[in-house]
Amino acid sequence: MNIKVSPDYILQVRGLKKSYGGIKALNGIFFDLRKGEVHALMGENGAGKSTFMKILAGLEKPDSGEIFFEGSPYKPTSVQASLQKGISMIHQELLSVPELTVAQNLFLGKEHTRFGKRWLDENKNRQEAEKWLNKLGIDISPSAKMKSLSVAEMQMVEMAKALSNDAKVIIMDEPTSALSDREADRLFETIRDLQSKGVSIIYISHKMEEIFRIADTITVFRDGRYIESKPADAFDTSSLITAMVGRKLNDIFPDNSAEKGAIIYTVRKLTRKPAFDNITFDLHAGEILGISGLVGAGRTELARVLYGLDRADSGEVWLHGEPLLPDSPQTALKKGIGYVSEDRKTLGLITQLSILKNISLSSIGRYSTYGFVNEKNEKKAVTKLAQQLRIKASSLDQRVETLSGGNQQKVAIAKVLMAKPKVIILDEPTRGIDIGAKIEVYQLIRQLACEGLGVILISSELPEITGLCDRVLVLSQGKQTALLNRSQISPEKIMYHAVPR
Repeated sequence: MNIKVSPDYILQVRGLKKSYGGIKALNGIFFDLRKGEVHALMGENGAGKSTFMKILAGLEKPDSGEIFFEGSPYKPTSVQASLQKGISMIHQELLSVPELTVAQNLFLGKEHTRFGKRWLDENKNRQEAEKWLNKLGIDISPSAKMKSLSVAEMQMVEMAKALSNDAKVIIMDEPTSALSDREADRLFETIRDLQSKGVSIIYISHKMEEIFRIADTITVFRDGRYIESKPADAFDTSSLITAMVGRKLNDIFPDNSAEKGAIIYTVRKLTRKPAFDNITFDLHAGEILGISGLVGAGRTELARVLYGLDRADSGEVWLHGEPLLPDSPQTALKKGIGYVSEDRKTLGLITQLSILKNISLSSIGRYSTYGFVNEKNEKKAVTKLAQQLRIKASSLDQRVETLSGGNQQKVAIAKVLMAKPKVIILDEPTRGIDIGAKIEVYQLIRQLACEGLGVILISSELPEITGLCDRVLVLSQGKQTALLNRSQISPEKIMYHAVPR
């Protein structure tokens, strides 16, 4: 294939194909990246984004097609080869070595040495690490071990690591997934600074508002195929979603006009210092109660106490008029409180096990007699629930790790629903999943409410809170600052009460 190589583009891709067995992960991909631009790559899970990025980063080899980098043919054979060319990737799943220091992670594989490369120059490594950290405004000691950092801090170290490679192209895969708003703002400032120096960014994110804020150009993949590429301002949210999923989605959020039932869950003056203090609310049957606030407001800490993972200092909780401050998750589940963690891979699922085993895990006692599992009844119950939640898989024996993010999230929710809870707490239920899967989860959440469950929804995404919730409890630095009714809910009002004063 002959293509016209343009000096305006640092990267040009034509007709790229990649198959795994009989599955076409990429089926004729086209992509052009200008020097110094932020180019967003959009598509649902399974669209081919990850495979394409892995090829550019030297992790995979294409079956056919052409790639030109700085006007010359580019055939990456390894990660090291792509780094030497000037292509660096920041993965969504952080690849740091926990037992090593920040400086050691930053220069892993490219350490500064002395005495003819026989000794590591740790002082030089620390000095250089401090320089790159300072460029990002990161207040982290180069001597700190990675395992002592928060996920957000690890993410920023990965950014510094990419910069230290003197990269010409940086691939960012969901870079703000673990960052606070302030840290994300700092990241965007850094991206603009990199642009001014001619560095090109390929940016992947499921957060629409982020894409329209940071991107110059947007390219859409769907089912392994190239769909279109246009300036970011030529799209709006509706047209971008349509391009990604292949159909118009007029109603992202389901109707929430159903009647709410009686109060089933009551929380009074609940306190666990320093995380949160004096939290009070009621939850009705069939209601979706949102909990909103900035990072560090105490949202997840509150959920952990309600589920029995942590203990309260003081306060009272009732479920259907009976006192319930669980001393363990087992007690919470048994009494009717379910919890879907924001970290589904670590705290919600055992990804090496099958869909069947994951869903029935918390409720296996229902299908056991004298230590023996009635596998027929277990499978019957799981099959019914998997069908209701429309979990897409070849069979219930498929390992969870092989599922898309959206289907993994459905398995995590199904696992909790198997225990037949009366109240379900959902912590960031759509984190890291694409727009099509998000809409399915939104419909599921509303369906659960319509069936009479009380739903507590914790989310960092204001559109989710405003579009799904019947009422919103706002937290700021552990304090309850507002409890908004449906008519009062708006992004402006939520942020007004969420920002510390």
